[in-house]
Amino acid sequence: MNQDYIKPDPWSIIEEGFDAERVKSSESLFSLGNGAMGQRANFEETYTGDTFQGSYIAGVYYPDKTRVGWWKNGYPEYFAKVLNAPNWIGINFTINGELFDLNTCESVTDFKRELNMKEGWYCRSFNSITSNGNALNIKSTRFLSLAIDEIGAIRYEITPIESDVRIDFESYLDSGITNEDSNWDDKFWNTTNVESQGKSAFVEAHTMKTNIATCTFMQSELFLDNALIEQNPTVTEKDFFVAHIYTHNVKKGQTIALHKFGGYTVSSNHDATQLIQAAKSVLKSAIDLGFDALLKKQKQAWEKIWSMSDITIEGDIKAQQGIRFNIFHLNQTYLGKDSRLNIGPKGFTGEKYGGSTYWDTEAYCIPFYMATKNQDVARNLLTYRYNHLQKAIENAEKLGFSNGAALYPMVTINGEECHNEWEITFEEIHRNGAIAFAIFNYVRYTNDYSYVPEMGLEVLIGIARFWQQRATLSAEKNKYVILGVTGPNEYENNVNNNWYTNYLAKWCIDFATEQIQKVKESYAHDFDRIMGKTKLIDSEIKLWKQVADKMYFPYSETKGIYLQQDGFLDKELITVSNLNTSERPINQKWSWDRILRSPYIKQADVLQGFYFFEDHFSTDELEKHFNFYEPFTVHESSLSPCVHSIQAAKLNKMDQAYTFYLRTSRLDLDDYNKEVEEGLHITSMAGTWMSIVEGFGGMRIIENQLSFETKIPKEWDAYSFKINFRNSIIKVNVSASKSVFELFGTPELQILVNGSPEKLISGKPLHV
Repeated sequence: MNQDYIKPDPWSIIEEGFDAERVKSSESLFSLGNGAMGQRANFEETYTGDTFQGSYIAGVYYPDKTRVGWWKNGYPEYFAKVLNAPNWIGINFTINGELFDLNTCESVTDFKRELNMKEGWYCRSFNSITSNGNALNIKSTRFLSLAIDEIGAIRYEITPIESDVRIDFESYLDSGITNEDSNWDDKFWNTTNVESQGKSAFVEAHTMKTNIATCTFMQSELFLDNALIEQNPTVTEKDFFVAHIYTHNVKKGQTIALHKFGGYTVSSNHDATQLIQAAKSVLKSAIDLGFDALLKKQKQAWEKIWSMSDITIEGDIKAQQGIRFNIFHLNQTYLGKDSRLNIGPKGFTGEKYGGSTYWDTEAYCIPFYMATKNQDVARNLLTYRYNHLQKAIENAEKLGFSNGAALYPMVTINGEECHNEWEITFEEIHRNGAIAFAIFNYVRYTNDYSYVPEMGLEVLIGIARFWQQRATLSAEKNKYVILGVTGPNEYENNVNNNWYTNYLAKWCIDFATEQIQKVKESYAHDFDRIMGKTKLIDSEIKLWKQVADKMYFPYSETKGIYLQQDGFLDKELITVSNLNTSERPINQKWSWDRILRSPYIKQADVLQGFYFFEDHFSTDELEKHFNFYEPFTVHESSLSPCVHSIQAAKLNKMDQAYTFYLRTSRLDLDDYNKEVEEGLHITSMAGTWMSIVEGFGGMRIIENQLSFETKIPKEWDAYSFKINFRNSIIKVNVSASKSVFELFGTPELQILVNGSPEKLISGKPLHV
């Protein structure tokens, strides 16, 4: 049974009624972020119930020593993790001397949380009677500013309902925090300075080992019925903690409000010795504006984001809420301003996966950012990988590769491999191919070839070198084989000849070879620079081509399909529909030994290859492979439903396409995997966007042209989306009876609709 306490609403995530069992799940669902920092929706005030504290700063991490039972050569030295950062949101208060705690209140009524996705703020309100009988109305509104991304703001309001009271606010900073996922209970932070200056306070701390310096800061103002109260706070200071205490007598029916501004300045953006000075400057900007004006800027910034990235769905409110929730969190996590940053599978919503970068970025996220932002954002994601090329070469060297072969890490923050679950994912070498594919996909979509001679070709050469060295010539088959790998289906470890991996390897070599020739012909200066740097010679390229041309692909003549890997048909082929539901999810109910011997597929594997290279195969071939593999797929990865939704739509299996769409869009809202309290599935949210735009919208690039083949689920009345294609904005409206295409920003554009050429003219909607 999935959770269903989130109220259906087109623009907001709403929870009504207080339930302590839901607190950790809601802390994930109502998380905030602005690309530079983020936080779970923890209560500002003391809460003694079960909670998962989490505030995070983009790019701030710690190398926690890997925990393995038996060390082997090639294991990563550490597991990188984004750290739970010093807490700035804290606002404790006492009422007539009694510390307020929702967990000990006599009653809590009219409890409501709202995450307003349209405007980018989070609000929590409720009435309560404390154990001492004090009746209060409490409302807290919070946002992380997009206009000034080093700052967040809170308006915390208290109204006594039955009697006059004395209220003491304790607004604090606390760097005495820990990570839930520490391997060895190391100390991650070293706090070096705690100080209060007037109405501002600062905590300076740096990360251990990585030595990233931070300053956490705050300043508060007190208001009674919207009138500013001039009051100098009482100060409490401890080793890791500083608090400002404000005291006021409040009459029944009056509202006292604390406006708190806080956030982080970091040595990656400022001189490490000037972090307090930088914090003062940020605070001044925020205080001068005030809470309401800063909130107005927040609403304007989100209006601009939504004007390009919104997807509307008519007639299905849960589907509408789901897609906006996904788009909202993608924009909270990454806005593309900084090529040093990337997208972790949990974003700013939890600690699982260490906040690191996976192949998810290249396979799932880049299409979303290419189409909803300008191309610089996607280019920054590719620049991130180019900047880590030398580390990828070092990663390969540690495993015995040479001559500049590059193996990009499965998990990284700084370019080094750093994974905890090493035995499972170490051999997921297909990740290398996703990075090469992203370069191809970027050029195909944006028509910006400049990335290839500037950076991309060096990446492609390193990847091709890896594949050539990783393949083995089988004397028996007279083909090149790739042994001992894990495909995208992580329920298979250490298999031989995973079809997807072998196909990617061949494609990567062919693509790299083509680009070498293209750069040689058209970018002679870059070509000479790259050949000099990589020391690539023709005889080596010939060696690559031998491998590509003689790559082995496991295939079943009897079934007429490519096999996921050697021996797949030796398994006991019982489909998922014949599994007892009490045994699901198998990753929580079965032994690993049993999973490895089963035919069950965690996520698209062969079908991932058919997704990337759809144009290499006929629709009949896709259907044959979909019909064979999908019935064995348990979809126990967040990345699974979206690929299957896109392919089901292509095959006119619209009921399946819709079911998969709903599952990917509401994966977290309905907690399909029973793990939402650990954080959200940020990277798969980009797959949700693809399910609509590429699935139902049928968007493709065909022969260098934008192409659409629109379909609509029977559950919907209409849907619409916008994309930025080479600086032309195209809006697509689809209903059961017709599709309407509108062009903005350029005079005209040639597109394909259902395979037929159509000319889009700005200001003239095209009805099909």
